[in-house]
Amino acid sequence: MRGRKVSSTIFVAPDPRLSYLSGPIMSDSQKFPVAAHALAYLAHKQATTAEHAISSAELAASMPTNPVVVRRVTAMLARAGLIDTRAGAGGGAWLKVDPATIRLDVVLRAVGGCTHLGVAPPGAKGCPVGEMIPDAVSAAIRAADTAASERLSRITVADLLNGRAEKL
Repeated sequence: MRGRKVSSTIFVAPDPRLSYLSGPIMSDSQKFPVAAHALAYLAHKQATTAEHAISSAELAASMPTNPVVVRRVTAMLARAGLIDTRAGAGGGAWLKVDPATIRLDVVLRAVGGCTHLGVAPPGAKGCPVGEMIPDAVSAAIRAADTAASERLSRITVADLLNGRAEKL
């Protein structure tokens, strides 16, 4: 049985074929703060071209977290069109979009929204509560995601750097 210590718990991969589970574990709730931090750091360093790419190691040191965590999040940001990345020695990430136009609701969606709130399990057939609660919980999760997106739509990455996020 193979395992490694993560915080105060032991993670055990039940099957070595689950190699995607190797490396640092990143909870859904960690993705958005890491993404926002990475974008703000790239903006602060004025990393807007491949020649000014910032390595995942440097990004990770600024948080601090593991470079693997940063690479997973930057891959999501690249898929969303917010940054570009280059792998390998001399690789890194750089902004494709002006930080004054990157709204945090876009960042939240890029990393999966409020998925860390979970998914309602199916209810038990025949149970009046079990048949009703999954839809109610799902609606509450959607409402939270909508509220977070609405508030975050008023804040940009540039606002984070300028200290204006709390005032908006």
